[in-house]
Amino acid sequence: MAHQAVFERDNALRAQGTSGADAPMRLQMEAYVKSLQQRIVSAVEAVEQSAGGGAFTQNEWAKPDFGGHGITAVLQDGHVMEKAGVAVSVVYSTLSEAAAKQMRPPNATAADLAGRAFFVTGISLVMHGKNPHVPTVHMNYRYFEVLGDDLEPIHWWFGGGADLTPVYLYEDDAVHFHRVHKDACDEIDASLYAPFKRACDDYFYNAHRGEARGIGGIFFDDLHTMPRDTLMKLITRLGDAFLPAYLPLLEKRRLLPFSKEHVHWQQLRRGRYVEFNLIHDRGTKFGLSTPCANTEAIFMTMPLTARWEYKHAPEPDSPEAKLEDVLKHPRNWAEDD
Repeated sequence: MAHQAVFERDNALRAQGTSGADAPMRLQMEAYVKSLQQRIVSAVEAVEQSAGGGAFTQNEWAKPDFGGHGITAVLQDGHVMEKAGVAVSVVYSTLSEAAAKQMRPPNATAADLAGRAFFVTGISLVMHGKNPHVPTVHMNYRYFEVLGDDLEPIHWWFGGGADLTPVYLYEDDAVHFHRVHKDACDEIDASLYAPFKRACDDYFYNAHRGEARGIGGIFFDDLHTMPRDTLMKLITRLGDAFLPAYLPLLEKRRLLPFSKEHVHWQQLRRGRYVEFNLIHDRGTKFGLSTPCANTEAIFMTMPLTARWEYKHAPEPDSPEAKLEDVLKHPRNWAEDD
């Protein structure tokens, strides 16, 4: 099959240690996300172990029939992290019709793409803290190619972003998270952050609830309007920004006291998180539609526990109500003092 031929050709380059600027963009991105994964795992693991917790379990998987492989790192039932997962995948396969319908490539329809060989590599993470004052964080960066009959890319694009989902709103946390990502965008092009922020607000929205999943961040898909080398620099700036954006929040909030009432609210908010992932998230739908889907890695993003109650509403003027108000009325955090 066509995708296997590309996989074998790239494997020959991997064997030569080729992943630098002269390598195909596929291999450059693969090398970067694998390096970023290990840096993030090491940093979060250090925080966990400083509290007496354990280490991430790292599982390498491969689906040689399809040309797919990856590394899934998960930490569960920790002292700081209730569940944290950082996954890297490298996939060569053929686009099914269902998978093609989840894509938004430039100048192409699902019918144009279905049946074609494709490549995608990326990093995806979600971290759910044990303390309700620790915000949940999500990050994903990926590179996609659809291949023509000559096995060269006929469509390519980058996608991804990072967003924060607090259980309790700390406005300085929201400002910090957004400003770090804005600064990273501005290093490449000062016009990028504003549309990325709007896209994040639009995408991570539970329409059936009339509220955002969290306080946003950045999001983009089908990004192809700059040279690939420039966009690769953007991806590295944004990926490298993750730890400076999130780690200070984790360190600041993980030791705050909390009650069973805080945990109860945390469980309800996690239910909304699950709703988005199962109902609206295109990445989940695309992943489950690929022939070489790694189901365990796809559902790694889910919290260990969540709760649903009939017609639950927070008390007026409570911290819980303050969060709900912000979720229904997004703010421009990077511009707040």
